[in-house]
Amino acid sequence: MTRLLTALFALFLAAPLWAADLDADGLHKVDWFQDTWKDLGEDFATAKEEGKRLLIIVEQRGCIYCSEMHATSFKDEKVLGRLTEDYYPVRINLHGATEMVDTDGEAMEERAVARKWGVMFTPTMIFMPPEISDDTPAIRQAVAVMPGAFKPGTTYDLLTWVLEERYLDQSEEDFQRYHARMIRARRAEQGD
Repeated sequence: MTRLLTALFALFLAAPLWAADLDADGLHKVDWFQDTWKDLGEDFATAKEEGKRLLIIVEQRGCIYCSEMHATSFKDEKVLGRLTEDYYPVRINLHGATEMVDTDGEAMEERAVARKWGVMFTPTMIFMPPEISDDTPAIRQAVAVMPGAFKPGTTYDLLTWVLEERYLDQSEEDFQRYHARMIRARRAEQGD
């Protein structure tokens, strides 16, 4: 009887994963990820043509934190609006075997690029600058890197902070101070 209850409980916990729309690699299928050849130089050029910022999101199969981001933050209206209107999101599979090209021109599998970049945690959001160099890896050009799952407010604030190029002068207000100010502003709007 104990085994049966344990099995039923495990099925209950796994149900949300089965309910998610996953691709063949076990990654979340969403229409706002750009379907590209994963040539980051070309992706950057396309993003720039569209007036957007290149955003690289690293995920992996079975990532509960990725699932959390897709279930909450990425479904939030403000976050989704910012992601689709201002960013050109390209997904990299932490353990993927698809060949891609880094911004420095080096071609290798996704998993090799993740190791080269030192990405060990998913999701990781890598925000690219408005201009890139073709002789430097993407991770060394990134203006911000967000490893981990965060609530919609934090995610939206980081998307906005990068878009407004606040990373250029953090002497007065780095992201943490900016985010704290935005939290206070939202609470004031709600009358808390």
